[in-house]
Amino acid sequence: MKLSLVTAVYSLIACSFCLSDLNFTSPPTSQQVLRSDFKPPPVFQNLNLVRNTNLDKGYVRETINVVIENVDKESQSEYYLPFEYDVIAKVGGIEVRDKKNTEKGRFDVRMAAMSAVLREDGTPTKLVSSHHDRPSLMACRSTQYYIIRFPEPLPSKAQLTLAISYHFLSSLTPLPANIRQDETQYLTYSFSAYVLSVYTTLKQKTKLKLPTTDVPEYTTTAGLKSGSDPEKQGTSFTYGPYETEDIPPGTAHPVSIRYEFTKPVLVCSLLERDIEVSHWGGNLAIEERYWLRNDAATLSDNFSRIKWATQSYYNGPTSALRELKVPLKPGSVDPYFTDDIGNVSTSRYRPNRLRDASLELKPRYPVFGGWKYSFRIGWNNHLGSFLRKLKTDHTYILSVPFLEGPKMQEGIQYEHVQVRVILPEGAENVRWELVGGTGLPTLQSEVSLHKTFMDTTGRTALKLTAMNLVDEAREASLVVVYDYPYLAAFRKPLTIFVGVFGVFVAAWAIARVDTSIGRK
Repeated sequence: MKLSLVTAVYSLIACSFCLSDLNFTSPPTSQQVLRSDFKPPPVFQNLNLVRNTNLDKGYVRETINVVIENVDKESQSEYYLPFEYDVIAKVGGIEVRDKKNTEKGRFDVRMAAMSAVLREDGTPTKLVSSHHDRPSLMACRSTQYYIIRFPEPLPSKAQLTLAISYHFLSSLTPLPANIRQDETQYLTYSFSAYVLSVYTTLKQKTKLKLPTTDVPEYTTTAGLKSGSDPEKQGTSFTYGPYETEDIPPGTAHPVSIRYEFTKPVLVCSLLERDIEVSHWGGNLAIEERYWLRNDAATLSDNFSRIKWATQSYYNGPTSALRELKVPLKPGSVDPYFTDDIGNVSTSRYRPNRLRDASLELKPRYPVFGGWKYSFRIGWNNHLGSFLRKLKTDHTYILSVPFLEGPKMQEGIQYEHVQVRVILPEGAENVRWELVGGTGLPTLQSEVSLHKTFMDTTGRTALKLTAMNLVDEAREASLVVVYDYPYLAAFRKPLTIFVGVFGVFVAAWAIARVDTSIGRK
């Protein structure tokens, strides 16, 4: 069950952990199925659209600022955002706000899947180039949408400025795909100069922010605008602005750009994060299990330990993963770092009680492109720094980071994340809310029992599952509210007492048994 907390309530939690009134709601349905022949009604037009694409990290971050106008006679409350069939599965962290009134908070965004995503010939629909002199202009049939619902209907002829942000996972391709161990790596990003939309767009442009000025290849356009296209300024490339009032919605103009990125492209295929709450021990135990891989260019030759030692000595750029730096909350203690073999000694912990501590991890081997590395880390915290009890009843409020783990300059992509909060045995009426942060995913929740030593029925466990995350979700906090009756706190000591008492009774009874053979 999802907990809906207003911003003022969260402020009280963050400052004093005091909460008096909670507003509970059920989680909305995250996906809606549309008919295969569905077409969004053309009730809007995009007056001006600016797409900002950030390629600083190993994944793509995009923000679309668009001024829309309701051209229908009736008020409208739904705006459709289309994605290609082979791209929709890579989209994550979609977030929509009113750019001129951010205090309204996030808009409700839900995925709407088509009941059929195939053309008449049975092939998946994609962006397809035309055969004309302008090889770009070809209307594509979008197969899935995100439906953006406004807080209140937009009247006829009224305008609204939307800020739409999201990220793409696994959308960057190394070119060449194989490089030498000490060679520079280049990544390629392909996209459309025209932003995919189901509505007519009057004017639009795309700005690219690159991590370097080393850009050996990029697509230039002809006939789309006067002057050179794209325009270059330092590490920024701008396609447009284009006057597209006469361009049909859904038209695509494929372009690509190739740039230097001699860093690892880190992808975590699975992250399992356990947060265990112990009231009796006053401890918060956290363990994270990672299945990591590097999607950078693979090695064209065999790995050379001598070359690697030279690179490490001069600290030269490399597409291999050297180390991971994990910032921990102040007061974190007892960290550990293990992998499939056992304890990994190549780690360093820098404790700090006033600011974030630092756990520096070095894998057993450098993780080059195409290589994988699985490991686990864990640490303990004082529970009082994260848990507060309401004075009115037996309700507790737990506020912990939703995502921690490595913080890297090149970023980390998370394909699948499972966060499990293990509460004390007897905890009930569990509610939760994800607060703060950007690029937050849609979460699926499940409450079950987790059985460990000396448990009777098992501990209450809240499991949250998310797809397509990036490390920007580190800024979010997971707030869990639960009831823990006074008698439930004595279940564990009573269980231990009954168990020990039973052992003594059994020993006494056995000692009283007459095992002699002779006649009395």
